[in-house]
Amino acid sequence: MILVMSPEATKEQIASAASQIETWGHKASVTSGDEQTIIGIIGDKRDLAGRALSALDGVEKVLEVSAPYKLASRHFHPDDTIIDIRGVKVGGGHKAFMAGPCSVDTYETLIEIARAVKAAGANMLRGGAFKPRTSPYTFQGGGEEALKMLADARDETGLPIVTELMSERDIDVICKYADVIQLGARNMQNFSLLKEVGKLGMPVLLKNGIASTVQEHLMSAEYLMSEGLKDVMMCLRGTRGYETALRNAMDVAQVPLLKTLTHLPVVIDPSHAAGKREFVMALGYAGMAAGADGFNIEVHPNPKCALSDGEQALLPSDFDYFMKKIKNLDPWNQKEWSDMAHKI
Repeated sequence: MILVMSPEATKEQIASAASQIETWGHKASVTSGDEQTIIGIIGDKRDLAGRALSALDGVEKVLEVSAPYKLASRHFHPDDTIIDIRGVKVGGGHKAFMAGPCSVDTYETLIEIARAVKAAGANMLRGGAFKPRTSPYTFQGGGEEALKMLADARDETGLPIVTELMSERDIDVICKYADVIQLGARNMQNFSLLKEVGKLGMPVLLKNGIASTVQEHLMSAEYLMSEGLKDVMMCLRGTRGYETALRNAMDVAQVPLLKTLTHLPVVIDPSHAAGKREFVMALGYAGMAAGADGFNIEVHPNPKCALSDGEQALLPSDFDYFMKKIKNLDPWNQKEWSDMAHKI
């Protein structure tokens, strides 16, 4: 349920309405747009039966929100969320270009990759220090030593670090080095981990689960936001389907769908969706054309020697070519197309 405040509502009236909602035992989320302020009411709406919400000073109208996610909903927050990560803005027209190795291997290789992707136009460095692998016998990541290398690469290039958190026990060491916490497909519904990460206040890149629905993805974002976190990026990395020719199936239509449902930035991971480097650029281009707020792509100068997922890593020269194509792209505009659709 949301309260749409009158454009003439004063700051005092808005504060009074939010305070009254909290007095009734509900959480009030206040969002101020360019023209209007909205107060989202978090809690069981049945507890508000008989409450004169429309009679509160400054309230223009009361609207029901049927979606189970509230804080992540565009109804609660009509304007795009813009996340600032060490000066790199994401959302609201600002793009996140995250690139780097699947796993951090050697110091020299990481620095080479960081320099190459920055020269090509990347504005964030991705790299795994803790790796969730299907087999317990494959490389599991370099741990804190890998995180130290990422920090050195950040010092060298200025690129903020995106790295995956797998366990609550690694929160302290990840927070010591990372700028963005990535929560992978296997942890999308690890609700205890989501709650702990939501308390940290650090930006989060939240990937969809291997067989999750759009609503389940959004509900996981809601878990993070219910603990106070505002800076969440929704990441599409494909889901498991019946077709096995590619690693996963990424429905690019989910990009505009998510951008309609949520104010949070939506980015794509064409590397994990394709699983084969020869298809990564095409899928990435399609996702960006559909209006994505950025991407998360794997890059390695010698994929055959990569410690994980080398078969889906772009060469630095490929990534440079891809960035040139992206810069000339005129992406789908959600508001423009929505306005046109409503005229039909």
